[in-house]
Order: sequence, then structure tokens, then C-alpha cells
Amino acid sequence: MIDENHNPWTTLSTSHIYQNPWISVREDQVLNPKGGEGIYGVVSMKNKAIGIIPIDDEGYTYLVGQYRYPLNEYSWEIPMGGGLIENDLLESAKRELKEETGFTAARWTNIARLHTSNSVTDEEGFVFLAQELTAGETAFEETEELHIRRVKFTEAVEMAMSNKITDAISVAGLLKAALLLQQQQD
Repeated sequence: MIDENHNPWTTLSTSHIYQNPWISVREDQVLNPKGGEGIYGVVSMKNKAIGIIPIDDEGYTYLVGQYRYPLNEYSWEIPMGGGLIENDLLESAKRELKEETGFTAARWTNIARLHTSNSVTDEEGFVFLAQELTAGETAFEETEELHIRRVKFTEAVEMAMSNKITDAISVAGLLKAALLLQQQQD
């Protein structure tokens, strides 16, 4: 039987390498599960990743397009952003949806908890389904040059399946939402 609480790694020492308002980076000297010495770099996030899939009464969703600096390419994604770790997840989701699309929603469902790249970061993401939408004004942040695209929800899922959407939270959220919505119809 597997003991899921057993950690086979031993941390010998930790050095904090870098930090800014969003991340911290550390390098650990470790013994790996087989007893060999090595290093392990970890990026710790100072926010939770919050993604929102807004779906209107006509079956459309809203994607956010922006140029992603680390990738050096344009990316279509579900609306998303960061919520301080100590903040309520739903309140962070409501704020992000309003900032990026202008919408508020009367019905919210938390549909996913995920880790985005668990071999190098402790980032924890959450995805919400937002329904019964009311339009309003956006409030983009200074670092955002966003474009909003209204597409049929099924088209957004196809974009994820055909690699036109590659953001991990968006892909996971869209596919999980598609399954959940299909189960509700059956």
C-alpha cells in the first residue's frame, strides 16, 4: 500500500535566491529518494491563480487575449488573475471577472483545483464557472493590454483541443467545464 503522506526527499539546506511581490525562488540542497545528493529549485507563488469561465444565457463564453511576456507569444485564455493567498477564492474570482470582462455573475461554481507545474512551482490554481451574467465596465490593470473575444463555449473547448488555447488553467478548466455541463444535460 502507498503511504501518500511519506516524503522520500530530505532537505539538507535552503537558500533563498530571489523574491519580488509575486514570487520567491529558493534552491534546496537535497537527498533524492534513492539517497543521492542534488539540488532542487522551487518557485513559490505569493498568490493563488484564479480562472473564470463565464457562460452567458446564449451559450457563449468570453476569452481574454494578451501577449504573454515569458512565452514571447500571444495567448487566448479564460479570464484569470491572482488572488492573495489569504483572500477568499470566490471574492478574488469575482474581482478578476469584473476587471477583465466587466461582467458580474449571479451563479458561481468552483469546478477545479489544480497545480500548474508541480515539478518547479507550488502554484495552486482554481477555476470557477460563472453564470447568469450582467454586463458592466472593465477595469484593466496597468500591466494588461487585453482583448475580449465572445465565442460559443463549444468553440472555446475546440480551441483547447486544437492547441489554439495552450494555457494550462484554461485548458483544464474548459475541458472540465465541458464534462460537467454535459453531465448536467444528461
